[in-house]
Amino acid sequence: MTSSATNDPPRRGSKMTAHDIFGMDKSLVGMIHLLPLPGSPMGCDSLQKVIDRASREAEMLRDAGFDALLIENTHDRPYLMRNVGPEAVAAMTAVARVIRTDHDAPLGIQMLAGDNRAALSVALACDAQFIRAEGFVFASVADEGIFSDADAGPLLRYRRHIGAEHIAVLADIQKKHSSHAITSDCDTWDHACAADYCLADGLVLTGKTTGSAIRTGDLESARQAVGLPLCVGSGVTAEAAPNLFKHADALIVGSSIKRRGDWQNEMLPELLEQFGATKP
Repeated sequence: MTSSATNDPPRRGSKMTAHDIFGMDKSLVGMIHLLPLPGSPMGCDSLQKVIDRASREAEMLRDAGFDALLIENTHDRPYLMRNVGPEAVAAMTAVARVIRTDHDAPLGIQMLAGDNRAALSVALACDAQFIRAEGFVFASVADEGIFSDADAGPLLRYRRHIGAEHIAVLADIQKKHSSHAITSDCDTWDHACAADYCLADGLVLTGKTTGSAIRTGDLESARQAVGLPLCVGSGVTAEAAPNLFKHADALIVGSSIKRRGDWQNEMLPELLEQFGATKP
């Protein structure tokens, strides 16, 4: 895993590059699906258990040559929309702080569902380099409910207020696990251009659900629309990676490195090794 954590990206007003965010022009980002945090409906047996598993997976990703890490409270389903609660923020910070202490690779934070301010707060406290933000532009209907208000304006003002402008905001567009009938007259090009206009530092594109493949045409459309760093956020396999890298700057890998391709299962070294030769 390449060491490239930095708090000195270009001055705000100039766009960040993939290298600024991930330390590489083409990057593999390993997703760490945290066990349930305190307050989760599934219950948290021990925060130390959460930390230990996350630390073990971060080490496995490092040994497999991944360039960056992304931590997500995936097991906290069903998710709270835009407000995860202080207990989840505190727990996420504790986990992320340990990961940061042990690993100096670029680190990202995502707080489901769409609690982008919480993600920024955690990222600032643990010296992370980026967050993954849902509901950045346009409204949508997700399984958590209606994301009626886009978050770009409040989020970027909050980022400036807390002195976190060095932390990149990677915006999901046409978010997975959601209906986009509300914006059915807007295609991927429109969503990408809107996120660019609203000052996202990068975009995340996905398939319909966790683990499902992105449509190549959507990725090509986003690449033609904007010059921002593009990340593929679902359905990345070792077989698909070389083709995805033709248009994407970073691939977020989660389900395909788990037993039976299920995000809930444990990471397997033999699946991680398959990604060793996938970067250009």
